[in-house]
Amino acid sequence: MFGTNKTFLLSFVSLIVLSSCEPERSPFDVSPSESMDPKRLEEPYPKIELPEDIDLESPTWKGIDLSPQPPVIPVSANEEKKSFVLQPGFHIDPVLSEPQIREPAAIQFDGNGRMYVLELRTYMQDIDANGELMPTSRISRWEDQDNDGVYETGVVFLDSLVFPRYVVPFGPNTILSMESNEDHVYKYTDTDGDGKADKKELFVSGLGRSGNVEHQTSFLTWTLDNWMYSTYNSKRIRWTPDGVIQEPSGNPWGQWGVTQDNYGKIWFQDGAGGVPQGFQFPIVYGNYSVKGQWKDGFRIPFSLIKLEDFQPGMKETKPDGSLSNVTGAAGNDVFRGDRLPKELVGQYFYGEPVGRIVRQVTTENVEGLTYIQNKYLDKESEFIQSTDPLFRPVDMATAPDGTLYIVDMYRGIIQQGNWTQEGSYLRTKIQQYQMDDVAGNGRIWRVSYDGMPRNTEKPRMYEETSAELVRHLENPNGWWRDTAQKLMVLNQDKSIVPALEEMVKNSDNELARIHALWTLEGLSSLKLELVRSLLKDPSPIIRVQALKASETLYKYGEKSLAEDYRQMTQDADPNVVIQALFSAYILSIDQVEELMASTIESNSAQGVQLVGTQILEKIAEAKEEDANKFEPQQLALYNQGKSIFDSYCSTCHGPKGLGSPAGDGLIAPAFSGSQRIQGHPEYSVKTLLHGLTGDMEGKEYEGVMIAMDMNDDQYIASVISYIRNAFGNEGSFVTPEYVAEIREETKEKEGTYTFEELTGEVPKALILQDNWIVNASSTALQGVGSTKDPSYAFGYKGWKTETSQEPGMWFQVELPDAHNFAEIQFDSRNEFPISYHVSISSDGNNWTKVAEGKGEQGVNNLRWKSEESVRFIKIESTEKGETPWAMRNLILYSR
Repeated sequence: MFGTNKTFLLSFVSLIVLSSCEPERSPFDVSPSESMDPKRLEEPYPKIELPEDIDLESPTWKGIDLSPQPPVIPVSANEEKKSFVLQPGFHIDPVLSEPQIREPAAIQFDGNGRMYVLELRTYMQDIDANGELMPTSRISRWEDQDNDGVYETGVVFLDSLVFPRYVVPFGPNTILSMESNEDHVYKYTDTDGDGKADKKELFVSGLGRSGNVEHQTSFLTWTLDNWMYSTYNSKRIRWTPDGVIQEPSGNPWGQWGVTQDNYGKIWFQDGAGGVPQGFQFPIVYGNYSVKGQWKDGFRIPFSLIKLEDFQPGMKETKPDGSLSNVTGAAGNDVFRGDRLPKELVGQYFYGEPVGRIVRQVTTENVEGLTYIQNKYLDKESEFIQSTDPLFRPVDMATAPDGTLYIVDMYRGIIQQGNWTQEGSYLRTKIQQYQMDDVAGNGRIWRVSYDGMPRNTEKPRMYEETSAELVRHLENPNGWWRDTAQKLMVLNQDKSIVPALEEMVKNSDNELARIHALWTLEGLSSLKLELVRSLLKDPSPIIRVQALKASETLYKYGEKSLAEDYRQMTQDADPNVVIQALFSAYILSIDQVEELMASTIESNSAQGVQLVGTQILEKIAEAKEEDANKFEPQQLALYNQGKSIFDSYCSTCHGPKGLGSPAGDGLIAPAFSGSQRIQGHPEYSVKTLLHGLTGDMEGKEYEGVMIAMDMNDDQYIASVISYIRNAFGNEGSFVTPEYVAEIREETKEKEGTYTFEELTGEVPKALILQDNWIVNASSTALQGVGSTKDPSYAFGYKGWKTETSQEPGMWFQVELPDAHNFAEIQFDSRNEFPISYHVSISSDGNNWTKVAEGKGEQGVNNLRWKSEESVRFIKIESTEKGETPWAMRNLILYSR
């Protein structure tokens, strides 16, 4: 299917389609408890036995009720519906439930209104998290074909996944997704229209994170500014016709949930912290501390569940047994629909699954600063409460029909296995109510309101032209506007530019003007004169959006905007002033520190004072960090490379490494986020030494890369080291000695490289496939719910030996096909091999040593030349060490 032979990929052929026959009962009347062991309901109920060393007088345990209790019993969706306590006028109804879906954790709608469901089918299937990383999760896609409000028809779009992190619709029959302990985002496409993905392509690398599944990247989200943001990543990425670029950002402090409001303000949802994060200012400008942004009382949940079953224990329990302080949160949405009361538009919603509540958050802007509060604090209530202990709201979304959807995992355990270990308070409470037996369910709910029926118009954006999509920018439902904008940007059809410009200038709909502005920016068709006219717009909201969009023009060379940023710091609206300061700061305009200081002196608004002061602190911190970021030799290369790039290379490749515009394209490729630049360094070295001409992967560029071999090895190494570590890139440094080796090897090269010729010579990274056989002489267990799997060496999770390293310890890979291995690379951090050698074999019995080296902390590389193509490669330790031998992000290269 994807160049692999995973046996578990066979489940791709499973197609879920509900029967067209009328059932005797609604699917929502079928109760999961009907298939449960009836003995669970019989008394006497199990008695809890605690370890002897538990201190029952400690704050966590003091006052705990340990008496046997009847088990919590799952009920049907229609029965659970009766448990909800809603605000007056609101209603909640199921639209999809088990057995059609299991363990739903997130939803997304595509351009035709089909609902993708992220099903984490291995999450906490027992109290010890066994099998958590088994490849049995999936992404399913559902449709309401008869338009009755229920999603009755579904397919398994992508199966056999290892705890996938998100699903991002990305055009007709295409999604983006990433698995746990991975560093690669892939694009999956259904090319034959059968509803199942059959094509897998690498989209971007560098977004991964390993460790506890609750603490990995989630919710990659395309936002108003045409960038994509996710949790746990201090960077943002962007699709362009020339590839995916990336930029650094602040730390989002989010765990499970990313959403935006009508004006592109991004909200991240913290998990264990239980509160929204990152909502003050755009995260690309960094993190800012605002005292009191969560108003007094915000952290108090009003739960109707009184089981005392939460990780902090009795110290955070109200006298009635309910939760006294938010301890977990998941999923979020700024409601932007048109089929609930208008006062909900722009309100932030998120789930507190430990408290079994959905919270509505109100916001207040005071002189440019945002403060938030529980809408129903005065009533000591929440937007939604439930008396069913299994209600677990983990995501929510504004739907195409204008209402709010809520994803309910409907399960007994919501905390991951690290918090349910033997002897823990939480494990005791889970077992007391036998909640560890309740798994494998899940419901998706629609929230509606009296007298406001859902919108029954079915989106058909994939069948519409770009010209037809423009009208959706005026839709009162933010989902329609967002989706239309994204598709127009992906289409790159510039025939709609006049219509978009007309909308920006003359529409009475301010939100349509904003989306049209950003669509122009995404089409690389935003003109300087239009931006400058919008900087004088009567609406401060439009002025803010114009400032943000203008940053792209500045990055592509319109340096005259620096004066506009200076002038806009004198604006009467503090929000405009703050944005002008942000733009000046992130673009590092000349004398930016002086601008911050003078603005602080002249403008007393709270937000201006806070932002200006903290930006000055960030500038000072950055100077200190830059001085210590690299080793002295690396810093010298970096600084020399920056000087050369700014003086020469930026003319074609752009001052920010984004490429310089030329007509409808670029003079030269962008460097930001480039997999070619961050990949094997031989590509860049050969390009600079001998030049590059012709199209690249089907893309034509106006410029030609001439040979730079008249420059010395230091010059070449410095430029490449700089571009591999600037513009959000993260690559190894290139030494002058390495350049000298490549120069000698290619001294007979005549003429300029073509792209095909060059990529044919450069060592290629072999991506781990499921038909590789990976073995090791010793493998340690890596985390709760894991197995002793040496193939973790190829990911962020990593592999290491069970004991301290000894001579003869080995790590071996057998591939199904022969390759001409040329190099290995791995990251060893603190547990690196003292010394090691690499051997190759055609049969796994007779070995030839091809290279040897000393290990070091950080990235290790070992190169060799061999004319032999083989299937086996082995790395072997040759010295005794005091620590285990560990590797992660292992890469095998072949020619």
